[in-house]
Amino acid sequence: MNLTENDRKRANFSALSNTNGAVIKMTTNTGTGKPGDIKKIVIKNFKSKPTLPENYQEHTWQKLREAVIAIQTSKRIEYSLEELYQAVENMCSHKMDSQLYVNLTALAEQHVKANITSFLAESIDKLVYLKKMNDCWQSHCQQMIMIRSIFLYLDRTYVLQNPTVHSIWDMGLELFRDHIAMNTLVQARTVEGILILIEKERNGDTVDRTLLKSLLRMLSDLQIYKEAFEQKFLVATKHLYQSEGQAKMDELEVPDYLLHVDKRLQEENERLLHYLDSCTKHHLIVTVERQLITEHITGILQKGLDQLLEGNRLSDLTLLYSLFSRVKNGTTELCASFNAYIKKKGRTIVIDPEKDKSMVQDLLDFKDKLDNIVNTCFDRNEKFSNSLREAFEFFVNQRSNKPAELIAKYVDMKLRAGNKEATEEELEQILDKIMVQFRFIHGKDVFEAFYKKDLAKRLLVGKSASVDAEKSMLSKLKQECGGGFTSKLEGMFKDMELSRDINIAFRQYMANSESKELQNIDLTVNILTMGFWPTYPVMEVTLPQELLQYQSIFNKFYLAKHSGRKLQWQPTLGHCVLKARFDAGPKDLQVSLFQGLVLLLFNYNPNITFEEIKAAVNIEDGELRRTLQSLACGKARVLTKIPKGREVEDNDKFQFNNEFTNKLFRIKINQIQMKETNEEQKATEERVYQDRQYQIDAAIVRIMKMRKTLSHNLLISELYMHLTFPVKPADLKKRIESLIDRDYMERDKDNQNQYNYVA
Repeated sequence: MNLTENDRKRANFSALSNTNGAVIKMTTNTGTGKPGDIKKIVIKNFKSKPTLPENYQEHTWQKLREAVIAIQTSKRIEYSLEELYQAVENMCSHKMDSQLYVNLTALAEQHVKANITSFLAESIDKLVYLKKMNDCWQSHCQQMIMIRSIFLYLDRTYVLQNPTVHSIWDMGLELFRDHIAMNTLVQARTVEGILILIEKERNGDTVDRTLLKSLLRMLSDLQIYKEAFEQKFLVATKHLYQSEGQAKMDELEVPDYLLHVDKRLQEENERLLHYLDSCTKHHLIVTVERQLITEHITGILQKGLDQLLEGNRLSDLTLLYSLFSRVKNGTTELCASFNAYIKKKGRTIVIDPEKDKSMVQDLLDFKDKLDNIVNTCFDRNEKFSNSLREAFEFFVNQRSNKPAELIAKYVDMKLRAGNKEATEEELEQILDKIMVQFRFIHGKDVFEAFYKKDLAKRLLVGKSASVDAEKSMLSKLKQECGGGFTSKLEGMFKDMELSRDINIAFRQYMANSESKELQNIDLTVNILTMGFWPTYPVMEVTLPQELLQYQSIFNKFYLAKHSGRKLQWQPTLGHCVLKARFDAGPKDLQVSLFQGLVLLLFNYNPNITFEEIKAAVNIEDGELRRTLQSLACGKARVLTKIPKGREVEDNDKFQFNNEFTNKLFRIKINQIQMKETNEEQKATEERVYQDRQYQIDAAIVRIMKMRKTLSHNLLISELYMHLTFPVKPADLKKRIESLIDRDYMERDKDNQNQYNYVA
């Protein structure tokens, strides 16, 4: 391509340098140009190689030097940036790059060195000092960015081709670091000022976070953040929170202390977000946690955990767990203290006899409360759930037998027909909770004995709230303890079902009977298998002739179908409905058999003495007095006692109360329940104890029969594995001695500590 005269005038050295010593000539066919005509490009060499003007390097560097100094002194640059950039490119193209880099470095170093004098003044305000340092740093960065943009070609060629040479930006950083930041006095004053600002912020003052961020970024960029700042910062943090932790623990209650710790951790995270380097995060947070939490774990737990648990402070407990989860062994220590609290609190519920009435409900409420704490506050942590179960099992068995007995009675209360407080769904939930408590009990046979006794009363007197609920409870017990545990209880239900069939057959038998005069009494009899039901004391009472006739007829009817069996009547379990006539009108009285026998006497005599009643019915003295109390001193007073009074004395007289009124037609007269005496409780416990002796004997014989020969210690160990109830070594030793006396086993002649099975 040919140059015009004007082009030649504007051409400079750079135009020559880019042609690589050649002229490009392009010719085109002119004339009638047609599509597809071929264009030719011809490249020809220059006739002579271009040369640099004299003193080009010195003149160009002088121009560049002036520009750099203008940038450093914030003055106007005389030349255009394009011209300067082109000058750098020309020098690099002609192998002047090395000297150019050296000159630039020296110029930059000279400027940086000149800046340090202002930071060595004796007295200067710390905040002013920091701002001055920040201004110097910001100016240096801006200057280096501007300088690099001019010397970019040098950065992209010479620096890249020489790995040992720093980039222009890194060179600037290194000069600032070596001559300013690494100066001992300057660095100490800068870091001290930064630490003072952070301390002020920690104490609640407002500080310039932008300044802090810029200075700390400077230390990071200069790669002296860790050694110059971080170590001193962490030491200062440790000392601050060490003294603060001790002071706040003495000054604040635990909930307030926990809130303070949480606030401090949030503040430190904000500092990390706003101006601290992210590499500091782990060390900073660990330092704060160690000084405010780890060092005070024991103090926090001793001072406040029991109160938080006692007061059900869910939000505080959640925060406590959250903070303790952050430190090593925090949750372990919390779990141990949680366990200790449950044992201590639970023991007070179980051990105190005065709390027996509310023990089971208290245990259920206590368990619900703790379950809620574990689920809500402790993140359903399995370690806490297991600890909770272990603690309950420990304290519930601190008092042998009584919790098992009271749990059985609580179930009885909930399953009675009189319990209207819960729907079927609620009752099912209550039974599930009861089963949780039941699992904690070691002496489950004690529960069985009392549960069986109460179940018998519910079935025989018709007081059961729901057959479905009864069977549901039975199913839960069977699932928990196996069929052997519930076989007798299931037998009781089976007896009741068979009794219903027998009574239907008996009514048909009576309907077909020739003795029509006997059919005005509706007799229902429950046939109980002796092995399934509790043992009841045999009590002979004097029955009216009408009832004796029915007993005789039923005996004849039943034994005709089941020959070889023996019926033993239990009047203590009987109940009946009497039709009574008062001045206010007729009533149906639903009473026990004993109450009925007493009331029937007044058909023949309106006034009867206590002694006469006793002679007529032959009921045991204590039972008779309670019966008369229920009829003459209760809510429904169908008899009048003379003289009036709560207690029945030997000389009292009774008369039928014709003036009795009640808005109901059918009135249930409750029998005054004799409080379960110590003798009755001991009798039940004695039966349990006797059953245990049989089980121990059977287990010993079973083990010895299989092993033939066994040492005393091994036999005791195996027995503990086989037996499902708590037992003492002394009790096991007695049973072993008993079996030796009965020739089931013998001591080895050569080793008295070894037993042999006697086949």
